[in-house]
Amino acid sequence: MVRPNDEVAALLQEYADLIAITGGDAFKARAYEKAARAIGGYHADVSTLDAKGLREIPNVGKSIADKVVEYLRTGHVSTIEEVRVAIPAGVRELMTIPMLGPKKAMALYEELRISSVDELLDALHEERLRDVKGFGKKTEENILHGIALMQKAGGRILLNAAMDVAEQVVSELSRVTGCEGCTYAGSLRRMKETIGDIDVLVAADRSAAFMDAFSGLPYTAEVIAHGEKKTSIRTTKGLQVDLRVLPPDSWGAGLQYFTGSKAHNIRVREMAVRHKLKLSEYGLFHAKSGRKITSQTEEEIYDRLGLPWIPPTLREDRGEVAAGLRGELPELVTEEDIRGDLHTHTDLTDGLAPLEEMVAAAAARGYAYYAVTDHAPDLVMQRMTDEKMLAQRERVRELDREHRRMRVLHGTELNIGPDGDVDWPGDFLEGFDVCVASVHSHFSQSREAQTRRLIRACENPYVAVIGHPTTRRIGKRPAIDADFDAVFEACARTGTALEVNAHPERLDLGDEEILRAKRYGVKFAVNSDAHATPHLAYMRYGVGTAQRGWLTPDDVINTWPLQRLRRFLREGRNRSLHQADSTRS
Repeated sequence: MVRPNDEVAALLQEYADLIAITGGDAFKARAYEKAARAIGGYHADVSTLDAKGLREIPNVGKSIADKVVEYLRTGHVSTIEEVRVAIPAGVRELMTIPMLGPKKAMALYEELRISSVDELLDALHEERLRDVKGFGKKTEENILHGIALMQKAGGRILLNAAMDVAEQVVSELSRVTGCEGCTYAGSLRRMKETIGDIDVLVAADRSAAFMDAFSGLPYTAEVIAHGEKKTSIRTTKGLQVDLRVLPPDSWGAGLQYFTGSKAHNIRVREMAVRHKLKLSEYGLFHAKSGRKITSQTEEEIYDRLGLPWIPPTLREDRGEVAAGLRGELPELVTEEDIRGDLHTHTDLTDGLAPLEEMVAAAAARGYAYYAVTDHAPDLVMQRMTDEKMLAQRERVRELDREHRRMRVLHGTELNIGPDGDVDWPGDFLEGFDVCVASVHSHFSQSREAQTRRLIRACENPYVAVIGHPTTRRIGKRPAIDADFDAVFEACARTGTALEVNAHPERLDLGDEEILRAKRYGVKFAVNSDAHATPHLAYMRYGVGTAQRGWLTPDDVINTWPLQRLRRFLREGRNRSLHQADSTRS
């Protein structure tokens, strides 16, 4: 289920927003935002800590620790409840719209008495928002974008939140006597970026014990349906989970069927029909006699249809069946292939853990190399200076000598300015092992301007990776409007890798953009963008997204041995310098 840390972090972030709405102290709101991030990224379960233990978490002082203790003990915080009551419920609903924000939500309520999304849509269509100070045509467009994002997401949740629930359910049911197999299926097994509901499958001869155990899970808020073959519950967080118990000899067919996608299953069933067979969740049968041919494993099902086993992350009817028939399915990148992480942060900027802890956590994952890439000075709120970065470099070199099995690289995440400039000049950037460059502002520039700034960043000889290229935050912020085909072409030309950012709120590039970029011959870096030690584990979601984009280890630069990676970085730098010289001459 959802970690107590995440629950507490969401509560503190809500309080920070409520402070902003009511015109409270901006410093106080910022303090609660920092505490929310610190607790969300803390390695230990906060429900096991007392007030003293909580105060050891960075940015958590006595007042915040006391509120956390109160929440963990009672399920609410009186101070926050008081502020909630003072804010109309409709304003809190408007706050959930991406790109609107708490202050604008309150302004809409005070000026136009708007207290629901439907009322806001009516006001937008009637152009009444333009009468409110701070609102104009561009603001209207942004709000419409935000509403569209929210409606598209519907009741769907992020991949990591669904995975937490599914893995706990699987763990619980696997312990029930008679379980011969248990796993999750559906869009979660296919590693889609958002999940509507969770499908869990059990292989067992008898279902009653599993249905009862499932219905009685401590986080079950409602039993939607209870049957012999299928039971559905709604969790305390509103997520629907469906359990199906299959006969063990139907396991492979059931797993294939309930994994989907629907389009993939239709394609495979059509193949079965052409072979005079019938495929269902119970097995593969002769169409005429009804005799079962096979059903125990997915591999047997696919093999009988003349196909290799198709990885779940490819099952979207995007050519995987045809590729399988030709023997051209890719050998997909796996988490075991990842040799290092090239985009991470420490508490020198906006990370939560000291450099030494991040390096130790990376070493514990068995990486061959690991890059620290704290923010550069153009993000003013990070307060980076040349002196701070050079001091960190010295410490990185010391840690590199201490960790004999893992090379510690010193990098930076540069900010791509509105014209494509980055933070430091070339003579300073030359000292970094790797430079990631990302867009962090000016999201509403024109398509032409966004395209120019990204291409110019690609052409910078010291930029090795474009970080979270579209800047999207799933359900919160849309992708910037740019000609990404032109950007992909520039990356291939300059030898600049594109990031697959593994943070579950980003997963950027997404799978469809990865497929497009790969056609240009671009290389990729799958990075965690970790801001705390637990975030390093986000790598699994980045790898899942990379698989959905058909990437192989050869496509992903941080699966390569360090020597090959260094050669790629060096060649990209030299190529860009050569191209720049050619342009000048």
